[in-house]
Amino acid sequence: MPRPVRRPNEKSKNFKGSIKRLFNSLNKWRYLLIIALILAAVSSILSIISPNILSDLTDTITAGMVPKLEKLETIGEKIGESFKEDNMKKTVASIMANPNISEEDKYNLNNTLSQMGTSEEPQKLLSNLPDNILIYFFSDFSFEGKNITSDDQMSFVKLSSNVEDYTQTEEMLKLIDDLPKSIYEIIKPSIDMEKIKNIGILLVIIYLVSAIFSFIQSYTMATVSNNFARYLRRTITTKINKLPLSYFDTHETGNVLSIVTNDVDTIGMQMNQSLATLVTSITLFVGSLIMMFVTNYIMALTAIISSIFGFILMFLILGKSQKYFNQRQAELGNMNGYIEEIYSGHNIVKSYNGTEKAIKDFDEINEKLYYCNRKSAFLSGLMQPIMGFVGNFGYVAVCIAGALLVMNNNISFGVIVAFMIYIRLFTNPLSQIAQAMSNLQSSVAAGERVFEFIDEKEMPNEDDKKVKLDREKVKGNIEFKNVKFGYNDSRIIINDFSAEAKSGKKIAIVGPTGAGKTTMVNLLMKFYEINDGDILIDGVSTKKLTRENIHELFIMVLQDTWLFEGTIRENIKFNKPDVTDEEIWNALKTVGVDHFVKTLPGGLDAMIEDNESISQGQKQLLTIARGMIEDAPFLILDEATSNVDTRTEELVQKAMDKLTVGRTSFIIAHRLSTIKNADMILVMKDGNIIEMGSHKELMKKKGFYSDLYNSQFKK
Repeated sequence: MPRPVRRPNEKSKNFKGSIKRLFNSLNKWRYLLIIALILAAVSSILSIISPNILSDLTDTITAGMVPKLEKLETIGEKIGESFKEDNMKKTVASIMANPNISEEDKYNLNNTLSQMGTSEEPQKLLSNLPDNILIYFFSDFSFEGKNITSDDQMSFVKLSSNVEDYTQTEEMLKLIDDLPKSIYEIIKPSIDMEKIKNIGILLVIIYLVSAIFSFIQSYTMATVSNNFARYLRRTITTKINKLPLSYFDTHETGNVLSIVTNDVDTIGMQMNQSLATLVTSITLFVGSLIMMFVTNYIMALTAIISSIFGFILMFLILGKSQKYFNQRQAELGNMNGYIEEIYSGHNIVKSYNGTEKAIKDFDEINEKLYYCNRKSAFLSGLMQPIMGFVGNFGYVAVCIAGALLVMNNNISFGVIVAFMIYIRLFTNPLSQIAQAMSNLQSSVAAGERVFEFIDEKEMPNEDDKKVKLDREKVKGNIEFKNVKFGYNDSRIIINDFSAEAKSGKKIAIVGPTGAGKTTMVNLLMKFYEINDGDILIDGVSTKKLTRENIHELFIMVLQDTWLFEGTIRENIKFNKPDVTDEEIWNALKTVGVDHFVKTLPGGLDAMIEDNESISQGQKQLLTIARGMIEDAPFLILDEATSNVDTRTEELVQKAMDKLTVGRTSFIIAHRLSTIKNADMILVMKDGNIIEMGSHKELMKKKGFYSDLYNSQFKK
């Protein structure tokens, strides 16, 4: 079993050039693409803004959950003004002059005042004074709408004088719990629900707008990528019809199919996933980096240093993975080509006991594809766990640094919350960028194969050819004049072919295998361009006619049957929608296959599928019937009866005789008995006509044709 042609596994030939060409091909949808990318960027920017707003929300909530110690400090300072030197002198003088105060209390006051000069805690000494003396040092005042009485102030002073260490949480909580009601109402924990509501609404709006933009962006990118894939398929389909037959002679059908299906799908899917992801990830990465430095440069540096290993690993992996993505696409094409080749000739493989070798060859190709897939998947799959570790390590580093800064009152708790989100926005894009680059690599690898196909040399353009033969007016004369042809200059297979076919005549072309019979038909149909000489139809050179014009002049029935999946009606009237059912039945009856069609469920509506429900001979008869529907002045039969039995061959032969009436016919046959009634037989050998004449004339010559004909009956 021949091995399929191998494509070289190499690194991208022109990575930048291929990307540039991909984007240039997207020019038709550039506005939609720009809109999608802008929406992706805006959605990312909104995601970057939200952590700082969330930080404000966190600070508002946490601030509302603890007593307002700064207000307590302000109240304490205001109460402390009563013990300033000037105020105390006035108060002491007032007490001393008050007759309602006993001499003993006045004595104790003087004694306390004398001790204050040497005491480190003068306020504590004063708090030990009797209430009827201490009360004179205070006067009512208002703070934030609350009236703080002298009694409340005196209670506060006595409580605060008992606190030995203001840094001890337990002592501060005891002080707060025992505060007078007027003071406690001012400093008690209270959450600013109005501010929280406003911040919450703002966050919901930001998240909602971001989600809407993200949805529109995803829909737009899906539209662009699918339209681009459809455009590529159309381009490839158009290209296939412009490629010379020589291309398909030298390239695997399966590999071409892989370009149309796998490679185009890869481009569409991966570009859909990679472009928007790249824009989103880069925006998130750069934006979060800027916002981190704006928020706190120390924590920003902590996050960057903890993530720097992720950068290094990402670029190392990207540098090694590209070649495996190219190899994967190439080997996928090889596998498709091999599978198409093996299964199209499955019966032959089984008949010659070639199953074991076919499996061995398949395993070899499969192993190469497995290797490329494993390498590319492994390298691209490394990104997620590596960046996951880097992200988690960044969380730990940010938490530790943030805790130290909070202890030193450099930042609030909300900043740590914001950085927890920023570290995710900072590290996740790295893995997303890596994944997007992997997807882009797959697109480039597939794109190169697609563009290589699109860039293949086409058949010469025929727009300048204005001469056209009307099929209704063509007489049917064909002349070959000194035709020379070769697939290349060193392989000339038609040396000097000259022949003339008169209108309405039946021309048979016979000769051993490789003599050039089918090649002559391909030249006549202009599937190949001749090297030298000329072919004339009614005196008009085929060089002046377009291929389409030539093709519409011929009915062609080949040895290899071609029926597509569809109804019998659709196959018979192929490309001729105006054909009636009556004409179809007449054609089927002419070739003797009408009874068979009537036995099928649905008749003309019976589906033809790739199965054994229709024999090879019946398929050939249906293709002959299709040829009868095509009313053209020339007929080509290339081994058309090779797949039918002797009885059916006689029926087909009679049908062919009817079909050839009024048409110039070219019949290629190995069964020489089928062309005995030809008007002229051209005997070819080594690319030249060596004998020419009717069957009787050639048999009388006892030359090469006579030997060829008689060899059929030798035992």
